[in-house]
Amino acid sequence: MSEATGYTRMQIRLHWLVMVFVILQYALHEGIAEAFDAGLDAGRMTLDVGAVGHMGLGLLILLLVFWRIALRQEHGAPPPPAAEPAWAKLAAKATHHAFYALLIALPITGGLAWGMASETLGDVHEVLRALLLLLILLHVGAVAVHQLVWKTDLLTRMRSPVD
Repeated sequence: MSEATGYTRMQIRLHWLVMVFVILQYALHEGIAEAFDAGLDAGRMTLDVGAVGHMGLGLLILLLVFWRIALRQEHGAPPPPAAEPAWAKLAAKATHHAFYALLIALPITGGLAWGMASETLGDVHEVLRALLLLLILLHVGAVAVHQLVWKTDLLTRMRSPVD
C-alpha cells in the first residue's frame, strides 16, 4: 500500500458519523445509567426504550469502528503535517490507537456489564467513558492548535476527500 495523500470519502463520513453517535451516547447516558442501577437493585435487568437505544447505538459504533479500521488498513492515512513536531506526531499516533481501543472496549464492557448484571464491569465502563471524553477533549484541542497556532490546516483532511 502506498502512502495515502488524504482520507477517502467513506473514511471521512465514518469519522463524522461515529462522532455524532458518540455525542448521542453521552447525551442519552442518564437513561441507561438509571436503568442499570435499577436493574442491579431489583436483581433483574429490564430493557426499556432508552436501554435498547443505548445498546443498539453502542453496537452500531462498534461495527462502524471495525469498518473504519478496515478502511484504514486498505487505504491508509495521510502522514502528519511536516511542520508538526516529532513529539506531536507520536502523541497523535498514540491518541488514534487509544480512540480505536476505547471505541471497541466501551460497547463490549457495557454489553457485558448489562448482560452479567455486573457492577464491577459497569464501573469499568464508566472509567472508559471518562477516558474517552478526556481523549475527545485532547483531540479537539490538538486540532485547534494545528489550525490556530501551527496553521497546518489539518482540519481540511477531514473535510476534503481524496476520491
